[in-house]
Amino acid sequence: MKGRTYVATGNACKLCAPFGACMALRGIEGCIPLIHGSQGCATYIRRYGISHFREPLDIASSNFTEAAAIFGGRDILFTALDNVSRSYKPAAIGVTSTCLSETIGEDVPRYLRQYEAERQDQAPLPLLFYASTPSYRGTHTDGFHEAIWAVLSTLIGTREDRPVQGSEGTRVNLISSFVSTEDLRELHSILRSFEAPYTLIPDYSESLDGPSWETYQKLPEGGTKLADIRAMADAVGTLYLGYPPGKDGGQWLWENHGIPLTRLELPIGIENTDRFFEALATLTGREIPEPWQKQRGRLIDAYIDGHKYGSGKRAILYGEEDLVAALASFLDEIGVIPIIAATGRAGSGFAQRIQQALKNTPAEEPLIMDDADFISILERAKTLEADFIMGHSKGLYLSRELGIPLVRCGFPIHDRIGGQRLLHLGYRGTLNLFDLLCNTLLQAKQDQVSKGYTYL
Repeated sequence: MKGRTYVATGNACKLCAPFGACMALRGIEGCIPLIHGSQGCATYIRRYGISHFREPLDIASSNFTEAAAIFGGRDILFTALDNVSRSYKPAAIGVTSTCLSETIGEDVPRYLRQYEAERQDQAPLPLLFYASTPSYRGTHTDGFHEAIWAVLSTLIGTREDRPVQGSEGTRVNLISSFVSTEDLRELHSILRSFEAPYTLIPDYSESLDGPSWETYQKLPEGGTKLADIRAMADAVGTLYLGYPPGKDGGQWLWENHGIPLTRLELPIGIENTDRFFEALATLTGREIPEPWQKQRGRLIDAYIDGHKYGSGKRAILYGEEDLVAALASFLDEIGVIPIIAATGRAGSGFAQRIQQALKNTPAEEPLIMDDADFISILERAKTLEADFIMGHSKGLYLSRELGIPLVRCGFPIHDRIGGQRLLHLGYRGTLNLFDLLCNTLLQAKQDQVSKGYTYL
């Protein structure tokens, strides 16, 4: 970029790949993540996750030291697996790599095979999943989808690995991108309303946002059941919310078990949500339940009520590419002009997805930025005239510098209570975001005048 005087990322618009993998693994029943790397990696993930979810978040570590970095980490990984198995008694352990273990060339899959062979007399051993997640090769989005692929490919296996199963005939697979716990509960509600068996993966709606405990639980209840994951190979189809930048569990199911795959943008906005419900109706052979049709009508009515407050406003969007693409579509259909759409990951078709989402926005908008950090976003935003920013808490920096309001959504939300319970998806989630947006703009308008007024 012209005028840019640094080469390192400043205030990154992304998180590390092991973080995303750990979030997905916490959405598997009885699974504990184990970082094959330093204590610092695990501490960072715990601290960052706890600040958003406001829940205890145990992430184990193999505790890399200088000696392990020189001589290899096989022995410390075995010790970590033993300790986690003894302390947590998990059904599964999800091992993720780090920059350090990948850089020295650790062959973790071979280590895990050796571990199972050496401990076979100690059965039952927990299931072992492995996700390769060096952060120099991607972001938390990569790690999240890599972990899903690792769970499916390990737990289900190929056709040759599995006995002949009797297909349930109506089971639906739903694989979700990184969304809030409230979004996952909404997806459950939608799926149950179609009265067909289903598997939603990953599901951290309870394991990362459960009720208060009387006594501490090392491994909270919740998560996608292992039996339901195995049944995914007998489904009529898979819906994948989002576009994995790397390893793809939906594509793996298609290639290894012939399960048809439908890929969709996150259901935010009327158009994206309509497509989601239509896909569910097609897979299940059922009509869209009446309560959702009424909710759609209420959303349209809300668009009419609040149109004058948002129409023509100019927005800066940032975050994970799946969320930004869906938010761009939502803003476009309510008359807001996205002038910057930014994500921290490089490439993966982000620009094309944004362009396809914008049907009403002028052709010269928006400025699409991948591989972005908040310093570069601010540099470009200063040359434009934005009315508000939409994204997670790290955008407070932009909000203060530009003097415009921040509409908080996505992950992470560290400076407000309830970020994990923010509903984004479906007709109800879209209505929630619409109300949040309009009210933020109304408050900003009130704050601009010296005399307050109560009627707008």
